[in-house]
Amino acid sequence: MRKLLLFSCILAFIAVPVIVLAVAGVQPTAVIDTTAGKMTCVLFPDKAPIGVANFIGLSDGTKDWTSPVTHQKKHGVPLYDGTIFHRVIPNFMIQGGDPLGTGTGDPGYQFKNETSSDLKFDRPGRMAYANAGPDTNGSQFFITEVPYPSLNGGYTIFGQCDDASVALVKQIARMGRDANDRPYRPVKINHITIEHAGSK
Repeated sequence: MRKLLLFSCILAFIAVPVIVLAVAGVQPTAVIDTTAGKMTCVLFPDKAPIGVANFIGLSDGTKDWTSPVTHQKKHGVPLYDGTIFHRVIPNFMIQGGDPLGTGTGDPGYQFKNETSSDLKFDRPGRMAYANAGPDTNGSQFFITEVPYPSLNGGYTIFGQCDDASVALVKQIARMGRDANDRPYRPVKINHITIEHAGSK
């Protein structure tokens, strides 16, 4: 019982900053620095508080995760640093965030979907969690190149990337790839910086 209470307190402590951001109407921005250039995406803590908190924590190393390679707990280590966009499909999206790099890896935990009727795949640049079915979100995410309404309701949209980022997504999506849509020379994420309003 004590362990359960402690775990609940930890979860509450992690989620509070994002809930405060959502209430205040503040939208943090993720700057994804890759070997092909930078992508800038506004996050939606008001629509996907769990998903945004997870992404921020894995980006800056404040959220613990388990390596699918060594099975060791990682503390203070940004998960996304050094990961690749392992799946690229023209006229659809690019997918990354897998610590294993194969499309089958995860951070050692899963969390529920957060969908909103007024947030849809109705424009390019939507950033959402990849999943293997309802409530199986982890660290993998994708960024769309075009509107894709067939995805509505099935995936947690937690951000919107700007036009310049969509142009880069299109470039990455058209890299040479194999039959499994894995690029021959994958683009790597160097680091993801989270910027808050007034922090510049």
